[in-house]
Amino acid sequence: MFKMKKYLLLPVVIISFVLLSPPVIQAEENPQIILRSSHRDLIVYQIQIISNIFIVNKHNYGFYGHSTIINSYENKSENGDNVVIDHATGLIWQQSGSDEVLDLPKAEQWVIDLNDKGFAGYSDWRLPTAEEAISLLEPGRNTSNLYIDPVFDTKQTGIWTGDKNTRDSYLKGAWCVRFDGGYGGGNACWVYNNATNYVRLVRSVNTIQ
Repeated sequence: MFKMKKYLLLPVVIISFVLLSPPVIQAEENPQIILRSSHRDLIVYQIQIISNIFIVNKHNYGFYGHSTIINSYENKSENGDNVVIDHATGLIWQQSGSDEVLDLPKAEQWVIDLNDKGFAGYSDWRLPTAEEAISLLEPGRNTSNLYIDPVFDTKQTGIWTGDKNTRDSYLKGAWCVRFDGGYGGGNACWVYNNATNYVRLVRSVNTIQ
């Protein structure tokens, strides 16, 4: 079943700052929007000028806002594992993710372990880029009070990305996206060696560098 995002201009969520190619699930149509899939080093300014976002408020750690992409989600079971295909972006997401929060080194190991197990029959899962993770940010809350479509598990209140910031002198670490609106910009996600976050992995049908 396909699920279309309801677009509402309500303020909210934040992106806060913290830290491959077997068969693919083929989307039924070409994605409308292709997002960057390779990880990069991004300073705060570069996060704030990412396309396809509506920014309510900029701050020193990122921004409060949401995606403007009209997602087209399909919940699907592959080899007994639940995934969500976004036909708007050509991305295949884990429907759930890690059961507990992990620091960044453990999150990166979790990616390796999941690929070794062949989750949903594939071994090219990865941490999303900031653009990909931001594409999940909804303008309104779901029934679990999170700014993400209810097609996804609500346990993962925020997720790591693979993008980092090593150049801002006052702020270094890896980027994460939070779906719980009241989360402070640079609290637990500030220094990535000590910060913890959930993991929701992604894989892509079409990629750009």
